[in-house]
Amino acid sequence: MSGKRFLGLAALIAGVYAGLSPIWTNNPTDTNKGMYTMIALGVITAALALAALYRPGVATDSLIALMGVLFVVSPWVMSFSDTAYRPMAWTAWVVGAVSLVAGAAEFQLDRSEHRHAVTNR
Repeated sequence: MSGKRFLGLAALIAGVYAGLSPIWTNNPTDTNKGMYTMIALGVITAALALAALYRPGVATDSLIALMGVLFVVSPWVMSFSDTAYRPMAWTAWVVGAVSLVAGAAEFQLDRSEHRHAVTNR
């Protein structure tokens, strides 16, 4: 399995996990901001990862890294970082780190492949 395919699969698994995580994480009933945020960001990340896997020419790697940043900051921006929402916040932080690393590494692999193709003409 190539490095890009592995990174795409890691981002896909992270996105699906985030999208489904409200099923098993503690979500108090007073607000659903955290739940909707995790579902939306997870679905978008999974869709971008699928695009990266099945359309390698499309530059989605930087968008996956951006989704990782959005996951990391979402508990504070959407106010679900307090104690009652801690499991969902940790899920967002871990999924964000995985997405950020996968997207950034895939971006770096693309750059090095492009640089290698240009210098070997």
